[in-house]
Amino acid sequence: MRGEFPDFRLGTELATSFTATLTERRGDPVERIPTPHRLMDWLVVSGLPVESCTDAQLERARDLRESIHAAATAAADGEDLPAGAVHVINECSARGQAAAVLTPERKRLWQLGTPPGVDDALRVIAADAVAIISGERSGRLALCASPTCRAAFFDTSQSRTRKWCEMNTCGNRYKKARYNDNHRKHPTPGSGA
Repeated sequence: MRGEFPDFRLGTELATSFTATLTERRGDPVERIPTPHRLMDWLVVSGLPVESCTDAQLERARDLRESIHAAATAAADGEDLPAGAVHVINECSARGQAAAVLTPERKRLWQLGTPPGVDDALRVIAADAVAIISGERSGRLALCASPTCRAAFFDTSQSRTRKWCEMNTCGNRYKKARYNDNHRKHPTPGSGA
């Protein structure tokens, strides 16, 4: 089975998008892949459909997610990468049968094993993490400016000054709070404030 390497929106990559399956890490964390079936759903949306997933594979996926987040956070902060996180990323990158293949149209596709398994999908995610964290891709690892989020993201904007993991979540919350704060401090005439 072939799955095209996911083409995410500008500024996101597969590995950092995977870390976003746990949100509000410093607030009230929200687990987006609570069951094996939800992991399979996420993989389908990401262009990496698998035929099945066990509880053990879900735990391995979560370990990879947290290892990518730890390594990306350290890289964004200019710190040494945690050895345990590097070990998990490398272990997942070496598992499975997924392989990058080139098409005549100069596209990279991922050839997953037969049948396509979770280890194949995790190998693709781990390979993306290696490319991002090692600096092979043009962009900048950054952490969301939201104090309750602090998600790692890959900034590919032209200026490399993006502040939010997602503008339509964390960025909008910040803008709304700032707007409300300004209106409390400087109410408009007739607003009843």
